Amino acid sequence: MNTLRRASINKPDEAGKAWPAIAIGLFVAFGGVLYGYDTGTISGILAMSYWQRLFSTGYTDANGNPNITTSQESGIVSILSAGTFFGALSSPFMTDYIGRRPGLMIATWVFNLGVALQTASTAIPMFLAGRFFAGFGVGQISAIIPLYQSETAPKWIRGAIVGAYQWAITIGLLLAAIVNNATGKRNNTGSYRIPIAVQFAYSLFLFGGMCILPETPRFLIKKGKHDEAARSLARIRRLNHEHPAIHAELTEVKANHDYEQSLGKSSYLDCFRPPILKRQFTGCALQALQQLTGINFIFYYGTKYFQNSGISSGFTISMITSAINVASTIPGLYAIDKWGRRPLLLWGAIGMCVSQFIVAMSGTFSTGQHDNGVIYVKNLAGQKAAVSFVCIYIFFFASTWGPLAWVVTGEIFPLKTRAKSLSMTTATNWLFNWAIAYSTPYLVDYGSGKANLQSKIFFIWFGCCFLCIAFVYFFIYETKGLSLEEVDQLYDEVTVARKSKHWRPTESWEHRQSVSGPAGKVLGNEEGQVSHNEKNEV
Repeated sequence: MNTLRRASINKPDEAGKAWPAIAIGLFVAFGGVLYGYDTGTISGILAMSYWQRLFSTGYTDANGNPNITTSQESGIVSILSAGTFFGALSSPFMTDYIGRRPGLMIATWVFNLGVALQTASTAIPMFLAGRFFAGFGVGQISAIIPLYQSETAPKWIRGAIVGAYQWAITIGLLLAAIVNNATGKRNNTGSYRIPIAVQFAYSLFLFGGMCILPETPRFLIKKGKHDEAARSLARIRRLNHEHPAIHAELTEVKANHDYEQSLGKSSYLDCFRPPILKRQFTGCALQALQQLTGINFIFYYGTKYFQNSGISSGFTISMITSAINVASTIPGLYAIDKWGRRPLLLWGAIGMCVSQFIVAMSGTFSTGQHDNGVIYVKNLAGQKAAVSFVCIYIFFFASTWGPLAWVVTGEIFPLKTRAKSLSMTTATNWLFNWAIAYSTPYLVDYGSGKANLQSKIFFIWFGCCFLCIAFVYFFIYETKGLSLEEVDQLYDEVTVARKSKHWRPTESWEHRQSVSGPAGKVLGNEEGQVSHNEKNEV
């Protein structure tokens, strides 16, 4: 019994029910399936022989088969990320004015437009247009979902709920691998149209659910709609809107927002000024480094990479890596709220760093290359070791950096700039996603003007993972178990990230407002209260 108690996540004794908020957060996380599936389909589609023949503009590959050029491949893969970049940046214009809920509903229809264009296409130009619009919708969705989740989730399990968005992404990647494997050998347009058109079902399911879900109470407080905020929170907590617990929670949210507003109106420039600047850098750097770990190299180009490495069934390996991605995210969701953000990100970076180095060494020395660029395996055991450590790397990523990038960025910003700040951190994710998607064929492939790195590209990912270790130690604050308003107070009072582990709030925002001076400046202790028990901090 004691073992079970130690293993469980501590739920505070609070009024109302927790399950409605958990159910809402998990449903909204389903939007990650759109992101993951759209990302996962392109790897398989690019390897389909019928698609290669249909979309080829006259180029033939090293084996003499019709195919697309490296520049065309880069454009097709990376155009999605270009769309998501602009989609993420555009999201605050909806979420800060019409709301988180309607913004998400509109984004699903932008995504549907892109899916329709891709499904109808038989040539590269329309396919590119479809991927851009689908990306624009996915970019909006990827910025809005963590925002909606973080503003509705109970603080004691917020990490798992927001992290479930990443789990949904992994499920989308797995579904894409399964559908691609089922249709990839068809000798007609169904080979690529079926995997693409399936996305309509996912999008309509999300849209239908959002029609009945509530707006977030924090957005309603931001807009001055206090009665609507009380009714929304009461619906989420399953309490009467006049219950004292509803009043107390909203009073704290309002006090925090009033303090932020007393410092001036919100603008994008505020995100790059103290005290938000440090958080903005942390969020953008975290999302950039998540991409620089190399995860999307596996899921964008994995099928072709494994085929080129001498493995007979790249599709099968892609399904295996996608399944590992899904399964490995589950223990990470538990650990986020049990052990915290800092230790998971730190140990995850160490595990990825070691795995990437072994993959680079094993892959480089176990394969050779003919004069025409065709890869052959000269050490089967070494190649199997490389594939095995790719799977181990995916485990470390999926259980740590995968979900935690969304969790941390979703909770570190104040309500005043949250939508704007989140849009920029998400856009950073997609900017680096685009850069990797566009440059990878030139870095990996054989030919004139290409680096022909092949497995050596994993040395680059190894170096980036090493950088992740230092970044976590110096910049990531521990926010486990804190409300969003308490996280704001944490950044206000603690200046060194490693000292955040033992910080606990000593006063409410309502009390801070009552003793504040001009322009909302709080009088009294400016250093905050941090426990002196800081031994063995991570």
